[in-house]
Amino acid sequence: MEAAKTAQQLMRSRYSAFVMANGDYLMASHHSSTRPIKEKKSIVKWAKSVQWIRLEILETTKGTANDIEGTVTFNAYFYDNGKVDVIHEKSAFIKENKHWTYLGFSK
Repeated sequence: MEAAKTAQQLMRSRYSAFVMANGDYLMASHHSSTRPIKEKKSIVKWAKSVQWIRLEILETTKGTANDIEGTVTFNAYFYDNGKVDVIHEKSAFIKENKHWTYLGFSK
């Protein structure tokens, strides 16, 4: 898999990893300081339990190839128990070893 050149590319690839319940990629693309290794199984189980609908990018701040940090605000729509639900998040991304990683919720 080719490394993401921008924070938004990483956000999109992580959404795809949730759709495919690819826990290994979700962990690898998560910043080492906030990586939830102990929660990997429950994250994968949850990702498999819902039906993903679409990702909507609302805003991107910084996060270009020349930046070292950035944010991506998004909505991720999914069906859960027959009802449409949405994750709305402003995510923080930071480069670690010259690669974009997901840091967590942005303040």
